[in-house]
Amino acid sequence: MPAKQPTWTDERLERLKSHFEAGLTCREIACDIGVSRNAVIGKLSRLNLTSERSSKARRPTEKDAAKAGRPKTVPRGPRRQYQMLKALYGAPHAAVDDAPIQSAHCCSLLELSEERCRWPISTPGAADFCFCGNTPLDGLPYCAGHTRLAYRPGSRQRVARG
Repeated sequence: MPAKQPTWTDERLERLKSHFEAGLTCREIACDIGVSRNAVIGKLSRLNLTSERSSKARRPTEKDAAKAGRPKTVPRGPRRQYQMLKALYGAPHAAVDDAPIQSAHCCSLLELSEERCRWPISTPGAADFCFCGNTPLDGLPYCAGHTRLAYRPGSRQRVARG
């Protein structure tokens, strides 16, 4: 059985250091040397080689933006969606949530388009299965009533574990 060769030979270490000093990314260094990106990151860490970008530059915070007179950063993902829906509908009202949704424009799967609410009515495969068909809200797949059902803030309830 042949002896296992070390991953970090003297030649690879020299190439790692020279590429790092040249400013190449860890992925570029890894591709050139023939090791994984994580191996490069680990070795750089063990050698205490840090990028000036990561050590000196830090990501600006909202406090920094306020000091500079710039607007705050816009949140992304679920938080952004929650804020948009909250602004659109305001605080949830029990009376509004309980109001029946009139699906007067029911349509089949073949009639479904971007201009129609995609909320399924009944059970797939049943004779009376269809989609709502009402006009959806801009940028959303459902009408106002079904959007309230689909995007309820705080609908995820915590399960108590005992």
